[in-house]
Amino acid sequence: MRAETQNIVSDIEKSLELLRQRMNWETAQHRLEEFNARVEDPNLWDDPEKAQALMKDRQALVDSLAVHDGIKQELSDNVELIELGEMEEDDEVVAEAEAALKVLKARAAEKELEALLNGEADSNDTFLEINAGAGGTEACDWASMLQRMYVRWAEKKGYKVELQSEEAGSEAGIKSVAYKISGHNAYGWLKSESGVHRLVRISPFGKGTRETSFASVWVYPVVDDNIEIEVNPADIRIDTYRSSGAGGQHVNTTDSAVRITHAPTGIVVTSSEKSQHQNRDIAMKALKSRLYQLELDRRNAAINEAHENKGSAGWGNQIRSYVLQPYQMVKDLRTEHETSDTQGVLDGALDGFMAATLAMNVSGKSRAEAAGED
Repeated sequence: MRAETQNIVSDIEKSLELLRQRMNWETAQHRLEEFNARVEDPNLWDDPEKAQALMKDRQALVDSLAVHDGIKQELSDNVELIELGEMEEDDEVVAEAEAALKVLKARAAEKELEALLNGEADSNDTFLEINAGAGGTEACDWASMLQRMYVRWAEKKGYKVELQSEEAGSEAGIKSVAYKISGHNAYGWLKSESGVHRLVRISPFGKGTRETSFASVWVYPVVDDNIEIEVNPADIRIDTYRSSGAGGQHVNTTDSAVRITHAPTGIVVTSSEKSQHQNRDIAMKALKSRLYQLELDRRNAAINEAHENKGSAGWGNQIRSYVLQPYQMVKDLRTEHETSDTQGVLDGALDGFMAATLAMNVSGKSRAEAAGED
């Protein structure tokens, strides 16, 4: 086996070892047996919320085991093919197996990064808010582009996307939008997106000039029911109002929208898609999630710094630049990760940026700093 191929095999084996460490390999099979025994309990669904939490935890373990075993089996199969091809001097078989190992290495590295999503709320569902910043109509249009980008990313991940509220721009795009995104590690992946996103392009609104627009993204976890967050009723103001969306499935012309303001923190949350009673429940959950995020921020300096960088949506606060003119480039200012595939990014190809930020958070170094040590 060539030295280059042996190095690839070694990298995959290191990824497998990390996956085993993260899932506590020694007890994983025993825990799965316990889950299976509890699932067979005929009284399990007497408490639907508890049952759903159990099923979620079980599925996460099943998925982790399947990922590990799948990579391990594929590694073994391709190593055997290479050895067989070398014995029979079949260069085509060897080349195909080596190519497959390169693809497997990339997938193993991605799963290794996912395994590092072990923060207190990383596995939770998440709320995602987008707000247009400096730039007027241009900014509202940019906010709608980000809305499309994140929805496409989530759908590619197989996540469930639920619109919570939306305010249309006066001429185009949106002033603000809020989603609940549900799926394993939804918050862990998206938390790195909190901050100001800057767009440079030729104006599509007849000006023909190069314009710079800003929009802010705010991500916070959906609080599990087993996490108790106390909210003093005297600290909140609840307002109802007539909501209006951009039309189609989002239109809502009843006085059912709910806005909750938390006086001590200044946090404002809204919900405008269902009945007033349901909206109160949705908004309260969102408020508790925001308060929980504040507590996470106090305990995690790195996350706190990232959220403080959100600041005002304008110059000096951006975490990522999307340049469409005079050249094509999307660059994350924290990790130095960049790509010229701007259309791919705007179509939801964000995993590279998220992975780079996750790796930086784990190692404490930016991508550029880590590369400089090689």
